Amino acid sequence: MAAAAFERRVLRRAAEHHYLRVRLELPDGGARPNAAQFKQLVVTALRELHGEVGAALPVDVLTYEEKTLSAILRVISSGLVKLWSALTLLGFYQNRRCAFRVLQVKPCGAGWLPPDVSSGSKLGRLPKPTAFS
Repeated sequence: MAAAAFERRVLRRAAEHHYLRVRLELPDGGARPNAAQFKQLVVTALRELHGEVGAALPVDVLTYEEKTLSAILRVISSGLVKLWSALTLLGFYQNRRCAFRVLQVKPCGAGWLPPDVSSGSKLGRLPKPTAFS
């Protein structure tokens, strides 16, 4: 039996931001959150686990697809672990069971951001985050 291949990649410069591709799972169906509600759910998850300090963490929803409940989030690299843990431990949305699945994490959003978002510099030009009230 052949040994599993392992490839180690080391970044020479730490990335300023990390990007997470996530999916919200709502097993019992029901109402699906719109973009503003999705952003609020992310902030709620951070607040529940890390308090007001967590809620103040700058997280941007770069893309959100309501049909599949999938999104690409951008977070400052120092907040990656806080965001990931908060999403993983969130269990309810509007008193219904839910789960966030972190599908992929990258230090650069190129490759899965739409062309109008990722064109430009090596790391990609990112849109200004949508303001939610």
